[in-house]
Amino acid sequence: MNLLKTMKAISILILISLQLILHAQDTTQVVNRKRLNTVIITGSTAYTATLIGLSQLWYADSERQPFQFFNDNNEWKQMDKVGHFYAGFHFSSATSAVLQWSNVPKHKADLWGSVTGFLILLPIEIMDGFSADYGASVGDLAANAAGSAFYLGQSVLWNEVRLHPKFSFHRTGYPALRTDGTLGQGLPGEIIKDYNGQTYWISVDLDKFFRFPKWFNLALGYGAHDMVYARDAENMAAGYDAYRQYYIGMDFDLSHIKTKSKLLNTGLFILNMVKLPAPAFSFSRRGNNFTMFQF
Repeated sequence: MNLLKTMKAISILILISLQLILHAQDTTQVVNRKRLNTVIITGSTAYTATLIGLSQLWYADSERQPFQFFNDNNEWKQMDKVGHFYAGFHFSSATSAVLQWSNVPKHKADLWGSVTGFLILLPIEIMDGFSADYGASVGDLAANAAGSAFYLGQSVLWNEVRLHPKFSFHRTGYPALRTDGTLGQGLPGEIIKDYNGQTYWISVDLDKFFRFPKWFNLALGYGAHDMVYARDAENMAAGYDAYRQYYIGMDFDLSHIKTKSKLLNTGLFILNMVKLPAPAFSFSRRGNNFTMFQF
């Protein structure tokens, strides 16, 4: 099966999974079919456009090959795997949110949102599998599934999200050292490809466990630096010393802010996926530091 046919098959599978919700409703709660159809049509259009854009940004210069797997679990200090976890979680969360807006019962919305969140990311692995520069990664698939499961698990355990995966980014000088564009060219590409500038966080809702201000969260972060090449041996050979870095600091929880504006509420929902600059301690074998505005 070629790439185009495979992508179409996955898209159809996602649409079928959403349509099944129409027949999986509680007798006490009727799904708003008009809203759900709007979600399916709008989501499918945006999803297709996103895949086309990603294909142009990431795979445009890569030759095609017969589908194959590639073990990349030892690359980039696993920053890419954390990114897949983050994406799996938030695709699941966002899908559940729009399903609940369509009056789908929360427990069903969370379940189908998690399934759909995983399926949405599946075509990326398929594109990798057909790319001569990559190959499909079992590690990526596992990270996608873990992110979706992390969302669903909190829903089952607490009926809410208390541990929020978040992302932050700052520009570095590393992309200029790879003229082949491996670490991105320009800000959009660098945000996706330059793992040196990325930090992933788990923002903990302290008020859900202790008596604490609702807006104040504890943030635990992970990043890695001095990575010009994917593997440690390559970096060492080129004179770079790749290392991991860990963070602990404060964060702001925007999920409790509710306004009368649906647009503003949506903006706050999206903004809460990002770790805002705030005081934090960092720890690595290079030393420990305190930063007042850690990105």
